[in-house]
Amino acid sequence: MKTQFMAWAKLQTWLEPTLAYYLMVMTLIIFTALVLHLMLHHGILRWLRHKTDVVDTSWRQALARNKLLSRMALTAQGMILEVQASIWLDSGSETLMLITLLSQLWVLLYGLLSGFSLLDTIEAVMQNNGFGKQAPVRGLFQSLKLAASVLAVILALSMISGKSPLLLLSGLGAMTAILLLVFKDPILGFVAGIQLSANKMLMLGDWLEMPKYGADGAVIEMNLTTVKVRNWDNTITSIPAYALISDSFKNWRGMSESGGRRLKRSIFIDASSVRFLQQTDIAQLEKSLLLKSYFDQKLPEIEIFNQSLDLSCALNGRRLTNLGTLRAYLTAFLNQHPDIHSQMTQMVRQLAPGPTGIPLEIYAFCSDTAWLHYEAVQADIFDHIFAVIAEFDLRVYQQPSGYDLRQLQRALPVSAPTAAPTNAPTTAAAPQAD
Repeated sequence: MKTQFMAWAKLQTWLEPTLAYYLMVMTLIIFTALVLHLMLHHGILRWLRHKTDVVDTSWRQALARNKLLSRMALTAQGMILEVQASIWLDSGSETLMLITLLSQLWVLLYGLLSGFSLLDTIEAVMQNNGFGKQAPVRGLFQSLKLAASVLAVILALSMISGKSPLLLLSGLGAMTAILLLVFKDPILGFVAGIQLSANKMLMLGDWLEMPKYGADGAVIEMNLTTVKVRNWDNTITSIPAYALISDSFKNWRGMSESGGRRLKRSIFIDASSVRFLQQTDIAQLEKSLLLKSYFDQKLPEIEIFNQSLDLSCALNGRRLTNLGTLRAYLTAFLNQHPDIHSQMTQMVRQLAPGPTGIPLEIYAFCSDTAWLHYEAVQADIFDHIFAVIAEFDLRVYQQPSGYDLRQLQRALPVSAPTAAPTNAPTTAAAPQAD
Protein backbone atom coordinates (compact mmCIF):
# COMPACT_ATOMS: atom_id res chain seq x y z
CA MET A 1 0.00 0.00 0.00
CA LYS A 2 2.85 2.41 0.80
CA THR A 3 4.46 1.62 -2.59
CA GLN A 4 1.19 2.32 -4.41
CA PHE A 5 0.83 5.68 -2.65
CA MET A 6 4.35 6.65 -3.65
CA ALA A 7 3.63 5.63 -7.29
CA TRP A 8 0.45 7.76 -7.36
CA ALA A 9 2.41 10.68 -5.94
CA LYS A 10 4.95 10.42 -8.78
CA LEU A 11 2.17 10.35 -11.42
CA GLN A 12 0.72 13.73 -10.54
CA THR A 13 2.31 16.84 -12.02
CA TRP A 14 0.94 19.69 -9.91
CA LEU A 15 3.04 19.00 -6.77
CA GLU A 16 6.46 17.68 -5.97
CA PRO A 17 6.14 13.84 -5.48
CA THR A 18 7.44 13.78 -1.89
CA LEU A 19 5.14 16.62 -0.81
CA ALA A 20 2.18 15.00 -2.56
CA TYR A 21 2.92 11.71 -0.79
CA TYR A 22 3.02 13.41 2.60
CA LEU A 23 -0.27 15.18 1.90
CA MET A 24 -1.98 11.91 0.95
CA VAL A 25 -0.56 10.14 3.99
CA MET A 26 -1.55 12.90 6.42
CA THR A 27 -5.03 13.02 4.87
CA LEU A 28 -5.36 9.26 5.32
CA ILE A 29 -4.13 9.42 8.94
CA ILE A 30 -6.49 12.27 9.85
CA PHE A 31 -9.42 10.60 8.06
CA THR A 32 -8.76 7.30 9.84
CA ALA A 33 -8.52 9.08 13.21
CA LEU A 34 -11.83 10.90 12.62
CA VAL A 35 -13.61 7.71 11.54
CA LEU A 36 -12.24 5.85 14.55
CA HIS A 37 -13.30 8.68 16.88
CA LEU A 38 -16.84 8.67 15.49
CA MET A 39 -17.10 4.89 15.75
CA LEU A 40 -15.87 4.78 19.33
CA HIS A 41 -17.50 7.86 20.89
CA HIS A 42 -20.70 8.19 18.86
CA GLY A 43 -21.25 4.51 18.21
CA ILE A 44 -19.93 2.00 20.71
CA LEU A 45 -19.73 4.28 23.79
CA ARG A 46 -23.15 5.81 23.13
CA TRP A 47 -24.65 2.30 22.92
CA LEU A 48 -22.92 1.34 26.18
CA ARG A 49 -24.23 4.49 27.90
CA HIS A 50 -27.75 3.61 26.76
CA LYS A 51 -27.38 0.11 28.22
CA THR A 52 -26.10 1.63 31.45
CA ASP A 53 -29.17 3.88 31.72
CA VAL A 54 -31.48 0.90 31.19
CA VAL A 55 -29.74 -1.44 33.65
CA ASP A 56 -29.36 0.21 37.07
CA THR A 57 -26.09 -1.38 38.24
CA SER A 58 -23.76 0.43 40.62
CA TRP A 59 -20.53 -0.45 38.83
CA ARG A 60 -21.95 0.49 35.42
CA GLN A 61 -23.14 3.81 36.79
CA ALA A 62 -19.66 4.37 38.24
CA LEU A 63 -18.05 3.60 34.86
CA ALA A 64 -20.26 6.12 33.09
CA ARG A 65 -19.88 8.81 35.75
CA ASN A 66 -16.07 8.63 35.83
CA LYS A 67 -15.68 8.47 32.00
CA LEU A 68 -13.36 5.46 32.17
CA LEU A 69 -14.32 3.98 28.78
CA SER A 70 -14.17 7.37 27.05
CA ARG A 71 -10.64 8.04 28.29
CA MET A 72 -9.51 4.53 27.41
CA ALA A 73 -10.85 5.07 23.88
CA LEU A 74 -8.86 8.30 23.59
CA THR A 75 -5.76 6.44 24.79
CA ALA A 76 -6.31 3.78 22.12
CA GLN A 77 -6.72 6.48 19.48
CA GLY A 78 -3.29 7.87 20.36
CA MET A 79 -1.73 4.42 20.05
CA ILE A 80 -3.38 3.83 16.66
CA LEU A 81 -2.19 7.24 15.47
CA GLU A 82 1.40 6.36 16.38
CA VAL A 83 1.13 2.98 14.61
CA GLN A 84 -0.29 4.62 11.47
CA ALA A 85 2.54 7.18 11.40
CA SER A 86 5.17 4.45 11.73
CA ILE A 87 3.57 2.53 8.82
CA TRP A 88 3.21 5.37 6.32
CA LEU A 89 6.14 7.65 7.14
CA ASP A 90 9.81 6.96 6.66
CA SER A 91 11.75 6.09 9.78
CA GLY A 92 13.98 8.92 10.93
CA SER A 93 11.91 11.65 9.28
CA GLU A 94 11.15 14.74 11.32
CA THR A 95 7.42 14.38 10.64
CA LEU A 96 7.42 10.85 12.06
CA MET A 97 9.41 11.97 15.10
CA LEU A 98 6.99 14.86 15.76
CA ILE A 99 3.87 12.70 15.38
CA THR A 100 5.41 9.95 17.52
CA LEU A 101 6.27 12.44 20.30
CA LEU A 102 2.81 13.99 20.25
CA SER A 103 1.18 10.55 20.18
CA GLN A 104 3.24 9.33 23.11
CA LEU A 105 2.41 12.46 25.14
CA TRP A 106 -1.24 11.97 24.23
CA VAL A 107 -1.15 8.31 25.30
CA LEU A 108 0.69 9.25 28.53
CA LEU A 109 -1.89 11.94 29.39
CA TYR A 110 -5.01 9.91 28.71
CA GLY A 111 -3.45 6.77 30.14
CA LEU A 112 -2.91 8.71 33.37
CA LEU A 113 -6.50 10.02 33.27
CA SER A 114 -7.76 6.49 32.57
CA GLY A 115 -5.92 5.29 35.65
CA PHE A 116 -7.54 8.10 37.68
CA SER A 117 -10.97 7.07 36.36
CA LEU A 118 -10.29 3.44 37.20
CA LEU A 119 -9.38 4.33 40.78
CA ASP A 120 -12.47 6.55 41.10
CA THR A 121 -14.64 3.71 39.78
CA ILE A 122 -13.15 1.21 42.23
CA GLU A 123 -13.68 3.72 45.05
CA ALA A 124 -17.34 4.24 44.10
CA VAL A 125 -17.98 0.49 43.97
CA MET A 126 -16.26 -0.02 47.35
CA GLN A 127 -18.31 2.79 48.89
CA ASN A 128 -21.53 1.18 47.66
CA ASN A 129 -20.47 -2.20 49.04
CA GLY A 130 -19.65 -0.71 52.44
CA PHE A 131 -15.97 -1.69 52.45
CA GLY A 132 -14.92 1.86 51.61
CA LYS A 133 -16.42 3.08 54.90
CA GLN A 134 -14.07 0.87 56.90
CA ALA A 135 -10.83 2.11 55.33
CA PRO A 136 -9.55 5.49 54.05
CA VAL A 137 -9.76 4.33 50.44
CA ARG A 138 -9.87 7.87 49.06
CA GLY A 139 -6.66 8.86 50.82
CA LEU A 140 -4.88 5.76 49.54
CA PHE A 141 -6.08 6.33 45.98
CA GLN A 142 -5.11 9.99 46.12
CA SER A 143 -1.62 8.92 47.15
CA LEU A 144 -1.46 6.65 44.13
CA LYS A 145 -2.69 9.47 41.89
CA LEU A 146 -0.05 11.82 43.26
CA ALA A 147 2.73 9.29 42.71
CA ALA A 148 1.46 8.50 39.19
CA SER A 149 1.29 12.22 38.34
CA VAL A 150 4.88 12.80 39.42
CA LEU A 151 6.01 9.78 37.40
CA ALA A 152 4.04 10.94 34.35
CA VAL A 153 5.63 14.41 34.51
CA ILE A 154 9.09 12.84 34.68
CA LEU A 155 8.32 10.59 31.67
CA ALA A 156 6.92 13.55 29.71
CA LEU A 157 10.04 15.63 30.37
CA SER A 158 12.16 12.65 29.40
CA MET A 159 10.31 12.30 26.08
CA ILE A 160 10.60 15.99 25.27
CA SER A 161 14.27 16.30 26.23
CA GLY A 162 15.27 12.90 24.87
CA LYS A 163 17.08 11.99 28.09
CA SER A 164 16.70 8.94 30.27
CA PRO A 165 14.10 9.27 33.08
CA LEU A 166 16.67 7.75 35.47
CA LEU A 167 18.80 10.83 34.95
CA LEU A 168 15.91 13.06 35.96
CA LEU A 169 15.14 10.85 38.97
CA SER A 170 18.74 11.08 40.15
CA GLY A 171 18.44 14.87 40.01
CA LEU A 172 15.48 14.74 42.38
CA GLY A 173 17.71 13.40 45.14
CA ALA A 174 19.17 16.85 45.66
CA MET A 175 15.66 18.27 45.98
CA THR A 176 14.55 15.87 48.71
CA ALA A 177 14.29 18.54 51.40
CA ILE A 178 12.23 20.81 49.12
CA LEU A 179 9.98 17.93 48.10
CA LEU A 180 9.41 16.95 51.73
CA LEU A 181 8.46 20.55 52.53
CA VAL A 182 6.11 20.85 49.55
CA PHE A 183 4.43 17.49 50.15
CA LYS A 184 4.46 17.66 53.95
CA ASP A 185 0.66 17.60 54.35
CA PRO A 186 0.08 14.73 51.87
CA ILE A 187 2.80 12.65 53.53
CA LEU A 188 1.46 13.28 57.04
CA GLY A 189 -2.09 12.66 55.82
CA PHE A 190 -1.09 9.40 54.18
CA VAL A 191 0.59 8.15 57.35
CA ALA A 192 -2.39 9.29 59.44
CA GLY A 193 -4.79 7.49 57.09
CA ILE A 194 -2.87 4.24 57.50
CA GLN A 195 -2.91 4.57 61.29
CA LEU A 196 -6.60 5.45 61.39
CA SER A 197 -7.40 2.45 59.19
CA ALA A 198 -5.13 -0.05 60.94
CA ASN A 199 -6.44 0.89 64.39
CA LYS A 200 -10.04 1.36 63.20
CA MET A 201 -10.09 4.76 64.86
CA LEU A 202 -12.34 6.47 62.31
CA MET A 203 -14.64 5.43 59.46
CA LEU A 204 -17.04 7.15 57.11
CA GLY A 205 -20.36 7.83 58.81
CA ASP A 206 -18.89 7.94 62.33
CA TRP A 207 -20.08 10.62 64.72
CA LEU A 208 -16.95 12.68 65.42
CA GLU A 209 -16.66 15.31 68.12
CA MET A 210 -13.55 17.52 68.15
CA PRO A 211 -14.16 20.85 69.95
CA LYS A 212 -10.72 22.21 69.02
CA TYR A 213 -11.82 22.43 65.37
CA GLY A 214 -15.52 23.04 66.05
CA ALA A 215 -16.46 19.63 64.65
CA ASP A 216 -19.51 17.79 65.94
CA GLY A 217 -21.21 15.62 63.34
CA ALA A 218 -20.86 12.77 60.86
CA VAL A 219 -17.70 12.06 58.85
CA ILE A 220 -18.59 12.41 55.16
CA GLU A 221 -15.18 12.30 53.51
CA MET A 222 -11.66 11.11 54.30
CA ASN A 223 -9.06 12.09 51.71
CA LEU A 224 -5.30 12.40 51.62
CA THR A 225 -4.96 15.65 53.57
CA THR A 226 -8.29 16.41 55.26
CA VAL A 227 -11.28 14.81 56.96
CA LYS A 228 -14.61 16.51 56.30
CA VAL A 229 -17.32 16.49 58.96
CA ARG A 230 -20.92 17.53 58.38
CA ASN A 231 -21.98 19.14 61.65
CA TRP A 232 -25.52 18.78 62.95
CA ASP A 233 -26.27 22.34 61.83
CA ASN A 234 -25.32 21.23 58.26
CA THR A 235 -22.08 23.21 58.22
CA ILE A 236 -18.92 21.49 56.98
CA THR A 237 -15.73 21.37 59.06
CA SER A 238 -12.41 20.33 57.50
CA ILE A 239 -9.85 18.81 59.85
CA PRO A 240 -6.22 18.04 58.86
CA ALA A 241 -5.84 14.26 58.72
CA TYR A 242 -2.70 14.26 60.85
CA ALA A 243 -4.54 16.23 63.58
CA LEU A 244 -6.62 13.12 64.28
CA ILE A 245 -3.38 11.38 65.31
CA SER A 246 -1.68 14.22 67.16
CA ASP A 247 -4.81 15.57 68.94
CA SER A 248 -7.62 13.87 70.84
CA PHE A 249 -11.15 13.44 69.53
CA LYS A 250 -14.31 11.62 70.55
CA ASN A 251 -15.80 8.94 68.30
CA TRP A 252 -19.37 7.97 69.13
CA ARG A 253 -19.28 4.78 67.03
CA GLY A 254 -18.95 2.67 70.17
CA MET A 255 -22.26 4.05 71.42
CA SER A 256 -24.00 3.15 68.15
CA GLU A 257 -22.51 -0.35 68.04
CA SER A 258 -23.35 -1.08 71.68
CA GLY A 259 -27.06 -0.55 71.06
CA GLY A 260 -27.56 1.78 74.03
CA ARG A 261 -27.41 5.56 74.43
CA ARG A 262 -26.94 6.99 77.89
CA LEU A 263 -29.50 9.04 79.77
CA LYS A 264 -27.91 11.06 82.55
CA ARG A 265 -29.99 13.90 83.91
CA SER A 266 -30.89 15.14 87.39
CA ILE A 267 -33.93 16.66 89.02
CA PHE A 268 -33.42 18.89 92.07
CA ILE A 269 -35.56 18.17 95.13
CA ASP A 270 -36.33 20.88 97.66
CA ALA A 271 -34.61 19.63 100.84
CA SER A 272 -37.32 21.09 103.10
CA SER A 273 -39.91 18.74 101.55
CA VAL A 274 -38.10 15.54 102.59
CA ARG A 275 -39.81 13.78 105.53
CA PHE A 276 -40.75 10.39 107.01
CA LEU A 277 -43.73 8.56 105.60
CA GLN A 278 -46.81 8.23 107.82
CA GLN A 279 -49.11 5.22 107.80
CA THR A 280 -51.61 7.08 105.67
CA ASP A 281 -48.89 7.82 103.13
CA ILE A 282 -47.84 4.18 103.05
CA ALA A 283 -51.42 3.03 102.64
CA GLN A 284 -51.84 5.34 99.67
CA LEU A 285 -48.51 4.46 98.00
CA GLU A 286 -49.03 0.70 98.47
CA LYS A 287 -51.67 0.91 95.75
CA SER A 288 -48.90 1.42 93.20
CA LEU A 289 -47.97 -1.81 91.42
CA LEU A 290 -44.38 -0.66 91.02
CA LEU A 291 -43.98 -0.11 94.79
CA LYS A 292 -45.68 -3.33 95.96
CA SER A 293 -42.50 -5.43 96.03
CA TYR A 294 -40.60 -2.57 97.67
CA PHE A 295 -43.06 -2.29 100.54
CA ASP A 296 -43.34 -6.09 100.86
CA GLN A 297 -39.60 -6.21 101.45
CA LYS A 298 -39.02 -3.06 103.47
CA LEU A 299 -41.95 -2.98 105.89
CA PRO A 300 -41.30 -6.41 107.53
CA GLU A 301 -37.57 -5.63 107.65
CA ILE A 302 -38.17 -2.31 109.42
CA GLU A 303 -40.74 -3.83 111.77
CA ILE A 304 -38.30 -6.51 112.93
CA PHE A 305 -35.55 -3.92 113.42
CA ASN A 306 -37.82 -1.60 115.46
CA GLN A 307 -39.32 -4.25 117.80
CA SER A 308 -37.27 -3.37 120.88
CA LEU A 309 -36.99 0.38 120.28
CA ASP A 310 -38.91 3.32 121.66
CA LEU A 311 -40.59 4.75 118.58
CA SER A 312 -42.08 7.71 120.42
CA CYS A 313 -38.88 9.53 119.59
CA ALA A 314 -38.35 10.12 115.88
CA LEU A 315 -34.62 9.64 116.33
CA ASN A 316 -35.05 5.99 117.24
CA GLY A 317 -35.54 3.18 114.75
CA ARG A 318 -35.77 3.05 111.01
CA ARG A 319 -38.48 4.69 108.95
CA LEU A 320 -39.27 5.10 105.30
CA THR A 321 -38.81 8.53 103.72
CA ASN A 322 -40.68 10.01 100.82
CA LEU A 323 -37.39 10.63 98.96
CA GLY A 324 -36.18 7.04 99.39
CA THR A 325 -39.57 5.72 98.27
CA LEU A 326 -39.41 7.94 95.21
CA ARG A 327 -36.00 6.46 94.36
CA ALA A 328 -37.43 2.96 94.68
CA TYR A 329 -40.38 3.88 92.47
CA LEU A 330 -38.17 5.38 89.75
CA THR A 331 -35.86 2.34 89.83
CA ALA A 332 -38.83 0.03 89.27
CA PHE A 333 -40.17 2.39 86.61
CA LEU A 334 -36.91 2.20 84.64
CA ASN A 335 -36.73 -1.60 85.01
CA GLN A 336 -40.10 -2.08 83.35
CA HIS A 337 -39.73 0.67 80.72
CA PRO A 338 -39.75 -0.88 77.19
CA ASP A 339 -37.27 1.67 75.77
CA ILE A 340 -34.62 1.26 78.47
CA HIS A 341 -31.83 -1.24 77.75
CA SER A 342 -32.21 -4.01 80.32
CA GLN A 343 -28.64 -5.33 79.93
CA MET A 344 -26.96 -2.00 80.73
CA THR A 345 -26.54 -0.04 83.92
CA GLN A 346 -29.69 1.42 85.46
CA MET A 347 -29.80 3.39 88.67
CA VAL A 348 -31.41 6.33 90.42
CA ARG A 349 -28.82 7.92 92.65
CA GLN A 350 -28.70 10.84 95.05
CA LEU A 351 -25.84 13.27 94.50
CA ALA A 352 -24.31 15.74 96.94
CA PRO A 353 -26.84 18.43 97.96
CA GLY A 354 -26.09 22.02 97.08
CA PRO A 355 -27.64 25.47 96.94
CA THR A 356 -30.16 24.27 94.35
CA GLY A 357 -31.43 21.36 96.44
CA ILE A 358 -30.84 17.61 96.42
CA PRO A 359 -29.92 16.26 92.94
CA LEU A 360 -31.66 12.99 92.10
CA GLU A 361 -29.95 11.61 89.00
CA ILE A 362 -31.46 9.21 86.48
CA TYR A 363 -28.73 7.03 84.94
CA ALA A 364 -29.80 4.52 82.29
CA PHE A 365 -29.39 3.62 78.61
CA CYS A 366 -31.98 4.01 75.88
CA SER A 367 -32.25 0.91 73.69
CA ASP A 368 -32.52 3.05 70.54
CA THR A 369 -29.49 5.18 69.67
CA ALA A 370 -31.33 7.27 67.04
CA TRP A 371 -31.29 10.89 68.17
CA LEU A 372 -34.98 11.70 67.69
CA HIS A 373 -36.26 8.59 69.47
CA TYR A 374 -33.68 8.98 72.23
CA GLU A 375 -34.77 12.55 72.97
CA ALA A 376 -38.43 11.50 72.90
CA VAL A 377 -37.83 8.68 75.41
CA GLN A 378 -35.84 10.96 77.71
CA ALA A 379 -38.54 13.64 77.62
CA ASP A 380 -41.30 11.10 78.33
CA ILE A 381 -39.45 9.76 81.37
CA PHE A 382 -38.93 13.17 82.93
CA ASP A 383 -42.46 14.27 82.06
CA HIS A 384 -43.65 11.33 84.13
CA ILE A 385 -41.26 12.13 87.00
CA PHE A 386 -42.40 15.75 87.24
CA ALA A 387 -46.03 14.62 87.20
CA VAL A 388 -45.77 11.96 89.95
CA ILE A 389 -43.37 13.72 92.32
CA ALA A 390 -46.26 15.47 94.09
CA GLU A 391 -47.69 12.04 95.04
CA PHE A 392 -44.69 11.65 97.37
CA ASP A 393 -45.25 15.10 98.88
CA LEU A 394 -41.97 16.33 97.45
CA ARG A 395 -41.25 19.61 95.73
CA VAL A 396 -38.93 20.29 92.83
CA TYR A 397 -36.49 23.09 93.58
CA GLN A 398 -36.93 26.11 91.34
CA GLN A 399 -35.45 29.53 91.78
CA PRO A 400 -38.09 32.24 92.21
CA SER A 401 -38.98 34.08 89.05
CA GLY A 402 -40.47 37.51 88.50
CA TYR A 403 -43.92 35.91 88.44
CA ASP A 404 -43.35 34.38 91.92
CA LEU A 405 -42.25 37.73 93.31
CA ARG A 406 -45.35 39.45 91.91
CA GLN A 407 -47.58 36.79 93.45
CA LEU A 408 -45.83 37.26 96.80
CA GLN A 409 -46.32 41.01 96.60
CA ARG A 410 -50.03 40.57 95.93
CA ALA A 411 -50.38 38.20 98.89
CA LEU A 412 -48.86 40.70 101.34
CA PRO A 413 -51.37 43.05 103.08
CA VAL A 414 -51.30 46.62 101.88
CA SER A 415 -50.40 48.94 104.84
CA ALA A 416 -52.30 52.27 105.23
CA PRO A 417 -50.25 55.50 105.04
CA THR A 418 -49.32 56.74 108.51
CA ALA A 419 -50.75 60.15 109.66
CA ALA A 420 -48.54 62.93 110.95
CA PRO A 421 -48.32 63.01 114.83
CA THR A 422 -50.56 65.57 116.59
CA ASN A 423 -47.90 66.76 119.00
CA ALA A 424 -45.52 67.73 116.25
CA PRO A 425 -44.14 71.26 116.73
CA THR A 426 -45.83 73.95 114.69
CA THR A 427 -43.93 76.09 112.35
CA ALA A 428 -43.12 79.53 113.72
CA ALA A 429 -45.07 82.39 112.15
CA ALA A 430 -43.19 84.62 109.87
CA PRO A 431 -42.58 88.10 111.28
CA GLN A 432 -44.98 90.64 109.98
CA ALA A 433 -43.66 93.71 108.24
CA ASP A 434 -44.10 97.04 109.93
